[in-house]
Amino acid sequence: NKNVSSFERGVGSVSKMLIRMMLFIIPIIFLINGTIKNDWISALLFAVSIAVGLTPEMLPVIMTSTLAKGAIEMSKHQVIVRTLGSIQTFGEMDVLCTDKTGTLTEDKIVLERYMNLAGQDDRRVLRHVYLNSYFQTGLKNLIDLAIINRAEKYQLQDMLEQYHKVDEVPFDFARRRMSVILEDRTGKRQLITKGAVEEMLEICSFVELEGSVVPLGAKEKQIAMKTYTKYNNEGLRMLAVAQKNEVPDEGHFTVADESQMVLIGFVGFLDPPKESSKAAVTALRNHGVRTIVLTGDSEGVALKVCSKVGIDVGEHYTGTDVEEMTDEKLQEIVRTCNLFSKLAPLQKQRVVQALQDNGHTVGYMGDGINDT
Repeated sequence: NKNVSSFERGVGSVSKMLIRMMLFIIPIIFLINGTIKNDWISALLFAVSIAVGLTPEMLPVIMTSTLAKGAIEMSKHQVIVRTLGSIQTFGEMDVLCTDKTGTLTEDKIVLERYMNLAGQDDRRVLRHVYLNSYFQTGLKNLIDLAIINRAEKYQLQDMLEQYHKVDEVPFDFARRRMSVILEDRTGKRQLITKGAVEEMLEICSFVELEGSVVPLGAKEKQIAMKTYTKYNNEGLRMLAVAQKNEVPDEGHFTVADESQMVLIGFVGFLDPPKESSKAAVTALRNHGVRTIVLTGDSEGVALKVCSKVGIDVGEHYTGTDVEEMTDEKLQEIVRTCNLFSKLAPLQKQRVVQALQDNGHTVGYMGDGINDT
């Protein structure tokens, strides 16, 4: 703190010194020239020309020292300024695009529900999703950690020694799901997949209802979507869980193996909004900055969070809608829409670009890999 304070005083002193030098030197030049030549008009013109010549030379120094002082002021509010010029742009910002998870919400995800397709608690669904999260070797995100923590409360880690992993199909933002292939002590193989509900339905040909595996038809899909919609609208982030036992005896698996799956249930997570989010959104609005949410999460959860933090979501679109829009149409939509859900990373980029093309200075905030 002492170092910052001394540097801050030094920066302020430099700016003041440079300005005082100009205010002091120019009148002296004027007086000396006027006295020697006795031509006060020429002396005035010469002094003005010196001032005009010095100003461009001094301005970068004054601007840099002023911006450095601004960076110090920002540091007092726990903001790191890496590029001094960004402070000017920050002041010009009139639109802030923000992710939802971890920015508007607490980023403390808790597994609230594990249920079958009818919405009844089902420990078997928890066991399957636990195996998926535990054995995947990618970076375990907060959802995986929430699943593992809940499963370990029920001592489900005792079953892990019965399995070993054969392979996995990692997560990506196009598929929005990931799979692991496990083999138990008897040599039986099983492919377990978890992911976004709509994308999971695309790879499922069967569902498990009342203990029986039946083909996925219109009636079965309606039952599943009714449960999903109910809890999604209540603000739970829902993932679907599927599995299949007809797994080939090979060592390498691809996306093509994610087919003919059996949908067995859902897991629902709660990630409440930060207490400070509503006040922050209001403060931004009062300072002329519009907040737009760009999230990869589902529409229902995003709507719930936005309504709690005071963002107008009378108009909202999904990544599928954005994909079908032309650039011109998207530029028109972003004039009034404050929520875009289920976005892939490149779709987030398109929305930001559309806002910039409309002449806005756009800030962006997010902490996920898709934001990066």
